[in-house]
Amino acid sequence: MIMRTTLCILAAAATFNLSAEDWPTWRGLNRDGISKEVGLLKAWPATGPALAWKATGAGVGFSSVSVAAGRIFTMGDGDEGSYVRCFSEKDGKPVWVSAVLGKAGGSYKGTRCTPTVDGDLVYALGQFGDFVCLRAVDGKEVWRKSLQKDFGGNHSGWQYTESPLVDGDKVVCTPGGPRGTIVALNKKSGDLIWQSKEYKDGAQYASLIAADFGGRRQYIQLTAQSVAGVDAETGNLLWRAARQGQTATIPTPIFSNGLVYVTSGYGVGCDLFKVSAESATFTTSPVYKNKEMVNHHGGVILLGENLYGFSDSRGWLCQNFKTGEQVWANRGVGKGAIAYADGHFYCRSEGREGTVSLIEASPKAYVEKGRFNQPDRSRENSWAHPVVANGKLYLRDQDILLCYDIKAK
Repeated sequence: MIMRTTLCILAAAATFNLSAEDWPTWRGLNRDGISKEVGLLKAWPATGPALAWKATGAGVGFSSVSVAAGRIFTMGDGDEGSYVRCFSEKDGKPVWVSAVLGKAGGSYKGTRCTPTVDGDLVYALGQFGDFVCLRAVDGKEVWRKSLQKDFGGNHSGWQYTESPLVDGDKVVCTPGGPRGTIVALNKKSGDLIWQSKEYKDGAQYASLIAADFGGRRQYIQLTAQSVAGVDAETGNLLWRAARQGQTATIPTPIFSNGLVYVTSGYGVGCDLFKVSAESATFTTSPVYKNKEMVNHHGGVILLGENLYGFSDSRGWLCQNFKTGEQVWANRGVGKGAIAYADGHFYCRSEGREGTVSLIEASPKAYVEKGRFNQPDRSRENSWAHPVVANGKLYLRDQDILLCYDIKAK
């Protein structure tokens, strides 16, 4: 019986493969908020797209969802602590709930991390630094680390919010602190590969990205003191640009052709830096700094020559990437988060109604193609970013997970 059970689990794990339209980690496959999916609705009816299903049991928290191989992964607190939770993509029925990841609660109670799915493994970070690798098939724990105890990490006032990055044989995250800002672990064993000895900023709330530039694979992170790139193989600091944040520095950095763009709220605004590489030496120089895009935590998307996101000072904004100039602005549904698919942006308001809108992804003007108010709203801000995968739009609101059919008929 034990052998049969083991064989069944191995067979399930072996078939746990991604599709091209899956969304396996924070902000999608390339961590840029962009889905490659096509054939979606170009406009919504007055009541919004059709609700395919509604699930409960996601727990307390602000985690978004990952979608991979027919399953949905998220996190949420329960009575005994925080948990990773898995649902069926087909109908929202629960598949498994992990063992307790770590303690519940925090400033703004609940989890923040979006799990990362890589093959038959899932990686998740609790708000108090409990970092685990689980089997995707059943949620059983493979290994566990503590960002504080194992790597000397320290979180800021709203605890850890990062979503781990899987890259090749590594899983990478940001403990922060004097022993090194970033760690890379063997993704299968959890063994330490390196910790960034030269880069020692404290952790904030942004999630890492990976980029190839100047002949080096590198990991780019934003903190309250700087934006920096470290060598993916060694953890050595390649470049660092000083950039002072305020209170909380959250949005994911954007890197394109030697240009790194960062933005944050609390009146700080946005910066573009040029990263140059010559004879294995990297340098940075400022391109612009302004307050056109003051993005708190809803994210910014680079599409073509322009950036799109919500600016605390101006509303939904289109900004030229290379010059920093405003192209257009509109208050839209109010402050919130953004995702992109098939020529349109999906904008989700954090406010009381949780309004979601569909807008054309165009630098010409703000053109709205439909909106609806989220049903079954909790009393908390709807901070979980919207996700588009396999013809569906996913909205997480605390214990509730909503799935909308957005495939064109």
